[in-house]
Amino acid sequence: MAGWLALHAGISVLMTWAALAYARRRNLVDLPGERRSHAVPTPRGGGIGIACALLAGCVVALIAGTARPAAVLGFAGGLMLVAGIGWVDDHRPLSPWLRLAVQCLAGALLAWGLHGAEGQWGWAILTLALVPGLVNVWNFMDGINGLATSQAMLCAVAFAWLAPGTAYAALAFGVAAAVFLPFNFPRARIFLGDVGSGTLGYALAALASVAAVERGPDGAILVLLPLSAFLVDASLTLGARMRGGERWWQPHTSHLYQRWVKTARSHTFVTCIYATFSLAASILALSVNKIGPWQAAAVTVLWFACAALGWFFQRRRLVSRKSGFN
Repeated sequence: MAGWLALHAGISVLMTWAALAYARRRNLVDLPGERRSHAVPTPRGGGIGIACALLAGCVVALIAGTARPAAVLGFAGGLMLVAGIGWVDDHRPLSPWLRLAVQCLAGALLAWGLHGAEGQWGWAILTLALVPGLVNVWNFMDGINGLATSQAMLCAVAFAWLAPGTAYAALAFGVAAAVFLPFNFPRARIFLGDVGSGTLGYALAALASVAAVERGPDGAILVLLPLSAFLVDASLTLGARMRGGERWWQPHTSHLYQRWVKTARSHTFVTCIYATFSLAASILALSVNKIGPWQAAAVTVLWFACAALGWFFQRRRLVSRKSGFN
């Protein structure tokens, strides 16, 4: 296990250093603006280090024969598609519909590798939906220092506990993300970029899919709890933008975490608040790990309902506070 984790950590940190040097040389930077939450020009694309670490792990797993070839190849193929389209988008903006099409193709590859090859079509359909869903959620929520990466780490650890069969993959992913975090938090020397946020969302979709299968239909719903912070903020913000007739696919700063930053809260404060929420959700999932399916569903629905109410309350409070400043 130690060597496995060291492989992912080493490749992730080395490739992040390389990405930082590349971004500086190519002037690949995010500039401050109305639709940004940072104040200084910052290089982007550092998340390619995490993608490279995961791909290296796939190669080792294939050579060592520690995982089904179809699963490894499906995961690797989908990852290259998601990370690849994100890397291109980091260099020049692409159509959101093209990105979505590629993400759906990646989801199909992953779904086939993990479940379709064995005839588990119900789980395959779930996986196909999870990939574009979580890739875009992590892209939407990657707007302040450390937020997307720390949430991915916490989710990975929670999955390792909830579904021990995912532990090797989940902890390797968590370590690859962890060594990127000092580059991005509390001060950002480089951003994940679309290559990085896409990689995080894709890897979490794969882990969530495998964890759900391991837990079975009776307990799969608990897999949603560690993801709840991002799922609630992303989905409710998207719904509010669509209801308001906005171009919801365009960049913006109306997520709850962005509104907090607008009211003079630091990136560190907001990232830590989200981390605390996700820790509580993960502890809840672990504490009810053995209860029956109806009780698990009730706990999960109640948690999401309370989180949604909290989101509406905080959003109204922050909007009112911002109006008071104007």
